[in-house]
This record gives sequence, C-alpha cells and structure tokens, in this order.
Amino acid sequence: MSETTTGASYAAAGVDIEAGDRAVELMKEWVKKTRRPEVLGGLGGFAGLFDASALKRYERPLLASATDGVGTKVDLARKMGVYDTIGRDLVGMVVDDLVVCGAEPLFMTDYICVGKVHPERVAAIVKGIAEGCVLAGCALVGGETAEHPGLLGEDDFDVAGAGTGVVEADRLLGADRIRTGDAVIAMASSGLHSNGYSLVRHVVFDRAGWSLEREVPEFGRTLGEELLEPTKIYSLDCLALTRTTDVHAFSHITGGGLAANLARVIPDGLHATVDRSTWTPGAVFDVIGTAGQVERLELEKTLNMGVGMMAVVPAESADAALTTLADRGVDAWVAGEITERADHSTGAALTGDYAS
Repeated sequence: MSETTTGASYAAAGVDIEAGDRAVELMKEWVKKTRRPEVLGGLGGFAGLFDASALKRYERPLLASATDGVGTKVDLARKMGVYDTIGRDLVGMVVDDLVVCGAEPLFMTDYICVGKVHPERVAAIVKGIAEGCVLAGCALVGGETAEHPGLLGEDDFDVAGAGTGVVEADRLLGADRIRTGDAVIAMASSGLHSNGYSLVRHVVFDRAGWSLEREVPEFGRTLGEELLEPTKIYSLDCLALTRTTDVHAFSHITGGGLAANLARVIPDGLHATVDRSTWTPGAVFDVIGTAGQVERLELEKTLNMGVGMMAVVPAESADAALTTLADRGVDAWVAGEITERADHSTGAALTGDYAS
C-alpha cells in the first residue's frame, strides 16, 4: 500500500496567483482613465513606457522625482472597509512634492502590498490612485501588487508610489527666487490630509476611546468619514498659478507642520512670518486638540492646521494669484510675508492667534 504526499506549492504558502490576475483585470479600466498621449502600451508589461520625445519642446528639461506613502491612515481605511479613497492620498503626497519646484507631474507608479489579494479590494485602491492621477493631470503607467502571507494579516495592506515630473531649468522654483517683501499665500487643506495619523489615532482611540462610527457634531458626519477625507491635490492649481503669476516658491505642508515645511524654501538671511489670525483651522484640528489635550505647538508641528500648500509671490502679484486660485475653486488668502531674518529667528514662524 503506497502513501501519497502532496508537495509544497505557492498557493499552499498563501499566494493566490489567479486572484492577482483578476485584480489586474479589474484595475485596467481605472488605469486607462489616466492615460496621457505620451504613454505607450498598457498594463501587463514589465515596465511602463513614456515617450520622452515630448520633452523636446523644453530648452533644458529637468526631471523631478518624488516617492511617498500614506502612513497609518491606511489602518483607518482597513478598519472602515473603505478602499477607494486612500489612493488619492497617495497621489497627493507625491505629485504635490513634485510641483513645489514648478515641475509638471508626468507619470506615477504604485506599489500595493497586501496580506492576501482580494481582487475587488485591490481594484478599489487602484481606482483611488487613478482618480488622483486624473486630478493631478498625470498618467499611472504601472505598478506592483505584492502578496505577503505570513508577514501581513489577511486584511492588512500598505501603499506607496513614485512620480516623475519635468520643469524648464529657467522656470525652476525655490529659495533663490524669494525676496524681502514677498507675500505668502495659503491654500486651504481638505482636512488632515495624510500626516500625523499616529497622533490622531492615539488621541481618538487610546485617549478618547471613540469609535469610527461616532457621530461628531462639529464634523456633521462620523469620525471615520472625517478622518478618511481625501488629501486635496494642488498640482494643476499650482501649475496654473505659475502661468498667470510670477511665483517664487511653493511649500507642500506635510509632516512637520506649516512652519517647518515653509522654512525649507526660505533662503538664508530671510524669514517668513505667517499670521494665524488670517484663517480659522477646520473643526477637526480643534477636536483633536481638545480630545487629546494636545498643546497648540504640538498640533502645529504635526498637522497642517488647515493649510495644505503655500505659495510665495511678489507682493504686487498677490491679488492676481488669489484671483487665479479663486477661479479654480481654491480657497486661498494672504497669510504672511517675507522679511529680513533677525539673528535669533528661524526660517519661518507663526504669530498671533487663530481667528475664531
């Protein structure tokens, strides 16, 4: 009597190739929506192709690249079972870093890591990424979905992405353009965006003991709905601003808060002063601060406090810049100015109290 044994297999190890193939099929329609004329081929190849001959119109094209993830905000998406918004957060984190130097985002690739491939779930994540790319005007040319059983739980996942953009060398934005007297323009955020969620989760879950289903009057919706509000994507708005206004610099307000990110584009010898009284942060910032008894300075160095992007322009161009942004539906205002730096000052600082 013989004994039959079954050898090891990829499926037995927890990797479902068929599910991965189905996920690719489901995501194709969304990726197609991001297509630009320069993109060659489609999904299924080993590399995404972008026709670089489109760059011939530049005198001296500079390629810009950026990569990022979404951080612990993905845990909230997992807990809520909402997967079609987190991709917009990913795109915003990448393309709005590119546009800071004046670069037009051209294309992105993504990386999705899961404990188990659920095709519809992966397709929903890619749907969000594709929608973000459409909002940013860039193509999604490829990506990777990796299944890591044993390292991640069945419902666990993470996302990351990389983007490439281009800017004409003599249009490169940055600290060397900024001058004394320039105006600092703030553009409103859509909420928390994708930074500081380790603090936020600690406050609402560990300290306050709230559930994601909790109705919060200040939000007019549940806690979970507020926390999953997608990151606003500014790239096309910023590019429009460069076409109508003499922009000197942009600053993407992400991890580290408003002052620290603005300081990154302020040259030695100059100082940016931002007046808190020019805006009222959204309710979510006050709720997080109150629920966790978080000091204002701690909030400000962790969260965006209602400002997702800043532009530095000549003072005489501020009105034109605000008109351009208003025409595009962007809530923006003059929030500060550039002055000479005192010996004791840092690159940027917030002054005054927030408007009530």
